[in-house]
Amino acid sequence: MSNGLYFHIPFCRSKCPYCDFYSVKYEKELAEKYTGRLCDEIKKYSGSFDTIYFGGGTPSILESELIEKIIHASKAQFDVSKDCEITVECNPSKNLEKDFEKYAEFGVNRISIGMQSARNEERFALGRVAGQAEVAKAVSDARKAGITNISLDVMLGTPKQTLDSLDETFAFIEKMNVTHISAYMLKIEENTKFFEIQDRLALPDEDTVCNMYLKTIKALKNLGFEQYEISNFAKPGYESRHNLKYWELDEYLGIGASAHSLWGGKRFYYDKDFNIIYDGIGGTEEEKIMLGLRLSKGIDKSLIKKDYRNFIKMGLLGENNDNIFLTQEGMLVSNTVISELI
Repeated sequence: MSNGLYFHIPFCRSKCPYCDFYSVKYEKELAEKYTGRLCDEIKKYSGSFDTIYFGGGTPSILESELIEKIIHASKAQFDVSKDCEITVECNPSKNLEKDFEKYAEFGVNRISIGMQSARNEERFALGRVAGQAEVAKAVSDARKAGITNISLDVMLGTPKQTLDSLDETFAFIEKMNVTHISAYMLKIEENTKFFEIQDRLALPDEDTVCNMYLKTIKALKNLGFEQYEISNFAKPGYESRHNLKYWELDEYLGIGASAHSLWGGKRFYYDKDFNIIYDGIGGTEEEKIMLGLRLSKGIDKSLIKKDYRNFIKMGLLGENNDNIFLTQEGMLVSNTVISELI
C-alpha cells in the first residue's frame, strides 16, 4: 500500500486574520534555506508514496524551482508512483501563470486555490487581497498549463456573509467548472486577529451558519459534487486521494515545521525548530471512530461499543446495512455525537 507525503511550507505575504496555522513572513533567502532543510530531512526516510501534498502557509509563494527541488529530492529518495497525485495549495493574489506551466512540467497535477468566497467584500473582510477576477484567472491559467484537477476553498459563516450572498459563490463555482470544493465553517481560534476583535465582527448567527452549511451541501449536489467528508465535495473520481489517507488512517509522512505524521504506527510532528515530538500510537479504535465518522460512508457498526440508537431517533445518525454514518444534521454537531460514541 502506498502512503501520503506532506510538506509544510510556512511562508505567507501576510497573516490572514482567521488563520492559526504556523506561518512566517516570506523572505526569499529564508525560503531557500528552508527548502534545503526539507531536502535534508527527506534523506532520513524511505517509503512508497502515491500522493504528495504541499500545504501551508502559502506553498505557491515559493519560487517554482524550489517546489521542483523538493519533488525531485522526493523522487530520488522514495518510490513515488507514476500516477502520483501531487497537490500544491495556491493563493490567487500572485500571478501564477508561469508557475503553473512549471508545475505541470515537473508533475504537479492538482491545485487547491484559496478562494473563501466569490464575493469581493467577503474575501477582503477575511484579509484576502485578490478578488474574484484573480481567482478566475488562476483557474484559467491552471487549465491552460494542463492542470485540470482544481479545488476551491469556500468559507462559511464569515463577516458580511448572508444566506443569499452564498448564491454568488455557487454561481461562480458552476462557471469555473472545477472538480473539488472544500467548504469550512469559520472557527474563531485563539492567537488570531479575529479572536482579538471578535466582538466587533459582523458574523452571522449560529442558526444562519447551520443553514449555510445545509444550503452548501444541497447547492453543490445540484452542481454535480458528491459530499464525501464533512467539509469536502468532489465530482465523481476527484476526491482528494491525499486527504482521504488522514480519515482512513492510511500512513502519511509529514515533513517541515508543524507537519504531522502517522508513520510506522506512531504519531509525531515537527516543532518550529524541526525537532520531532512523539505523540502516541496511531490507528486506535477511538481514532477509527473519530476520523471514520467524518466520511459520508461512515464506519462499520462493530466499532461502536456504546448505544447509538438515540442518535438514530434524533436524525443525527443513519444506518446502511453494517455501516453507520452521520446525517447532514449530524455533521453539524459531529464533535458532540462522536465524543458520545468513543
